[in-house]
Amino acid sequence: MATEAAAKSTRSRSGSNNRDNGKSGSSTGALIGAAAAGVAVGLMANLGRKAAVQAPTLMAGDWDEALAAEHAATLKLFDAIQATTDKNTTKRSMLLMQLKHALAKHALEEENAVYPCLRDSGQTEEADHLNHDHGYVKQFLYDLDNMPKDSPAFMAKVGEFRRAVEEHVREEEDQIFPKLKAKLSPEKNKALTMAMNKEGFKLA
Repeated sequence: MATEAAAKSTRSRSGSNNRDNGKSGSSTGALIGAAAAGVAVGLMANLGRKAAVQAPTLMAGDWDEALAAEHAATLKLFDAIQATTDKNTTKRSMLLMQLKHALAKHALEEENAVYPCLRDSGQTEEADHLNHDHGYVKQFLYDLDNMPKDSPAFMAKVGEFRRAVEEHVREEEDQIFPKLKAKLSPEKNKALTMAMNKEGFKLA
């Protein structure tokens, strides 16, 4: 009798363990499913945000028109920074961060799509010169990042930076880009526009 009772007890515990394991497996599956859904939603949201950031460039037209629109947006950020006072240190930091992001995306579009196309079209010297300018853009951003935002020297550096950017922009828009666009067929201009937007989407 004692042996039979022990066997029943063992079977009872075994059945209970199986039910518990089943519940545990079900809970784990639900958690994994919820996590996967969360990741998917996060990825979709990120893609949507990137599309929204790149949309103004995408809708501006051909590659040269799109880059000109980004140039104009960059100068508006300079306007906003130069409208601040030494008391607006937090605002200056936030605007500088926006400027860094805008210029990083813009540089990626030009350096990974437009400047290689310039070289392929025989404008190697111009492409190298523009790429050299981008190195100084990074230097200006580094210097501004590491300066006290309430220092008079900060605004002086912003003015110097703006003048350098405006000179770079005039060269691109008035001389170098029109020459490149005239050399390219409509199909190649379209392909360059697509390639430029693809690069911009990476950092949007």
